[in-house]
Amino acid sequence: MAVSRCRTFTLLGLEALTVTVEVDIAPADKPTLVIVGLPDSAVKESKDRVLTALKNVGYPLGSQHCTVNLAPGHLRKEGACYDLPIALGIVLAMEKINSGIQLDNYFIAGELSLSGELRPIAGALSLAMLAQKHKAQGLLIPLENAPEASVTTKLNIYPFTNLKEAIAFLINPKNYQPYLLKNSSQQHQNHIPPVDLQTVRGQYAAKRALEITAAGGHNLIFSGPPGSGKSLLAKALISLLPPLTLQEALESTKIHSIARMLPTDTNLLYHRPFRAPHHTISYAGLVGGGNIPRPGEISLAHNGILFLDELPEFSRSVLEVLRQPLEDRLVTISRARQQVTYPCSILCIAAMNPCPCGYTGHPTKACKDTDIQKQRYLQKISGPLWDRFDLFLTVPPVSYQEMHQAPTGETSATVRQRVIQARERQYARYGEGKTNAMLTRSQLDSHCKLDTESHAILKQAMEEMHLSARAADRILRVGLTIADLANSPLCPEHLMEALSYRKATT
Repeated sequence: MAVSRCRTFTLLGLEALTVTVEVDIAPADKPTLVIVGLPDSAVKESKDRVLTALKNVGYPLGSQHCTVNLAPGHLRKEGACYDLPIALGIVLAMEKINSGIQLDNYFIAGELSLSGELRPIAGALSLAMLAQKHKAQGLLIPLENAPEASVTTKLNIYPFTNLKEAIAFLINPKNYQPYLLKNSSQQHQNHIPPVDLQTVRGQYAAKRALEITAAGGHNLIFSGPPGSGKSLLAKALISLLPPLTLQEALESTKIHSIARMLPTDTNLLYHRPFRAPHHTISYAGLVGGGNIPRPGEISLAHNGILFLDELPEFSRSVLEVLRQPLEDRLVTISRARQQVTYPCSILCIAAMNPCPCGYTGHPTKACKDTDIQKQRYLQKISGPLWDRFDLFLTVPPVSYQEMHQAPTGETSATVRQRVIQARERQYARYGEGKTNAMLTRSQLDSHCKLDTESHAILKQAMEEMHLSARAADRILRVGLTIADLANSPLCPEHLMEALSYRKATT
């Protein structure tokens, strides 16, 4: 009997890599199936699913020995996506059908139930992009993955609900038409944000800080008593950000697909992610990890917002692992057998109380904490982590009058237009997708020319506020963003406003 071949994939971070499935059949005393090629436990277990599914759709292995090789052998194979290619390879190797196609011209993936039903897989978009890159004739996948994979419109996608349909396609592919997406996620592009900036009562200084944050891609900390609106302000920020570009949408969709967090009715993410993990999260849950590395919250927030409410309540060890990803906008997870890198270009917004009880500086409520308690509370956030935030703002409590007055101020749509215009100025200077918050030291030297007065202001601020060199660079980046919002060169007034958002260190 001939050796059959088909192609599937494995994931290394966000990158899909080609895996060739080779199947050989030989006579034996009883049906056996051996899988080689560095399979993990889930892949090893697929032999029982595949043999049972084949028997239940009318293609039992019989008294034959089947060897399946997943090549190349040095790549770790994970998950149940190999069920369908192995099953189809066995059917062809047994020579029980006359196939109307050359199977290795297609990419195949899918998980099988014991009855032969197909279940969805993770990473369908990455697989589709890999198949398109290799100019495959088509993609054979479960029906539930078809909307996601159809984002790559140049690829013929053939979705199936069960193994029997997939085998029927091999016999006569002319009976099947490529999948056409009926309900595109583009209908959600006019999505109304959950919190409009105008609905936030008072807090005009905080709204201004949000505008600067959105325009330049800066990280921000809100400090204030309970109920002052810190969480509401963070949720309003999403309505100020520009829409995702196609490239950003593809990146975010791939991450959510790999993490199995892509909504079933969505083929592409059109709105920026907003992730708000609880303060009890582990460091692996935040930045990613596990025996089989998976993206964490910081990568799920890629191209969107990571909101850390009650910042000092997070474990210090968890907060410290944020330092490198916030700086490099990448997180690398190293294991003995592999190393994966996930993108994490995010806006990090944090909220905290000024003290454990929350009422330091409150106009009507007295703080009950001692100086030692306050110091311990704030020391949970290290100096290097403070330096990763560009803006620090104290949010006062909202008065009764402000709370019950009619909505005032600008809408999110109005502010968003200014944000988009400011970003366009940055893109014109640095290139598409690059904001002031991403500037390196050498780029600051090129694009941030200070006059004598500005130099004097910055020098005095560094000495009196005990600022590090990194903090001074962040002040300059914020100043550039304020200047972009004003459509003006950087002036001393812009630098003074940027300094007003800076927290002094001791």
